[in-house]
Amino acid sequence: MKTKKLIVVFFSILIVGASFGSGFLFGQTQCKLCPPEEVDFSLLWETWHKLSEKYVDKGKLDIQKMVYGAISGMVDSLDDPYTVFLNPGDTKKFTDNVKGSFEGIGIEIGIRDGDLQVIAPLENTPAQKAGLKSGDKIIKINDTMTANLSLDAVVDLIRGPKGASVDLTIYNDNLKEPKVISIVRDVVEIPSLSWELLEGDIAYIKLSHFSENAIFDFRKAAIEILTSPAKSIILDLRNNPGGYLEVSREIAGYFLEKGQVVAIEDFGNDKRDQYLAQGAGTLMDYPVVILINEGSASASEILAGCLRDNRGIMLIGEKSFGKGSVQELEKLVGGSSLKVTIAKWLTPKGESITDKGLEPDIKVEMKESDYENDLDPQLDKAIEIIRDLR
Repeated sequence: MKTKKLIVVFFSILIVGASFGSGFLFGQTQCKLCPPEEVDFSLLWETWHKLSEKYVDKGKLDIQKMVYGAISGMVDSLDDPYTVFLNPGDTKKFTDNVKGSFEGIGIEIGIRDGDLQVIAPLENTPAQKAGLKSGDKIIKINDTMTANLSLDAVVDLIRGPKGASVDLTIYNDNLKEPKVISIVRDVVEIPSLSWELLEGDIAYIKLSHFSENAIFDFRKAAIEILTSPAKSIILDLRNNPGGYLEVSREIAGYFLEKGQVVAIEDFGNDKRDQYLAQGAGTLMDYPVVILINEGSASASEILAGCLRDNRGIMLIGEKSFGKGSVQELEKLVGGSSLKVTIAKWLTPKGESITDKGLEPDIKVEMKESDYENDLDPQLDKAIEIIRDLR
């Protein structure tokens, strides 16, 4: 079985699961029992023994929990929200979630400039139906303020069984003051894609997530498009938080010549790997435009960036999220795991989008009134542009 890298966004899609943007590689580490000679662990063990000896409530001294806490503290000291220690329970949640189904509210989250932010609500999920939008800042979860909370702590607060509700206090630039949104959790099926003909000959593809099933769904859609009256394509990557790198590369292969660069992994120290398109360019003859917004992250940015760099395909909408690092998921003893940042990814022209995102060629903002009146000026602009490209 080939090793899979997952470019998602966060430790947890939570809420959906476990993604916003990163790249994940599933591997197996060997347990190194001998500590490095250059590291003095005496302070750790002295603290351990003092707690065991002096702490008043001996019943609270959960040894396994203390070990996990010590490891988490070491990892958290790196101040990298994408490098995370996962205990066995969190590891299972992570691997279950990326398969495409779980119970939650269906959003991707991340931390930007110290604020907990909604990256994207997934299609047809409780979060989207409740009105959560990309860019919303989550100030409070039930009665707990989110300032200084880790992403995994946030996940524990928001995640819950089907039928139970959670109150999120959110704020955005369109609100005069924070408001509370109550959301009832449900079974969340991570969507893949849908497509339809607009105006009789424009294939509109809504790609919602680079899940395991997305490549099969895209292959089916491509065959249908080839046999349809479609003369051009609008590829909608808005609110797509990422997924498998291999899926992103395979889909890119429908629009590129075999061998063209899809993405570059930069490991530092002048070490780089290139990911090349492997497809036959089945959809290369179609004029294409791409829709993005701040909910477009990681694998979405890889696909949008490579089609822009290789074919000059225009990006329409709003600046993307800016998730440009790659994580490797290493299995540890006892069912735990470590998700660790190992590289940054670059567009084919060598551009890093970390923390800055992809700028659209044509900027079109969505206003609150657009959402309220079910209007989509971004899609309207894409239709206008694609007409001129045919």
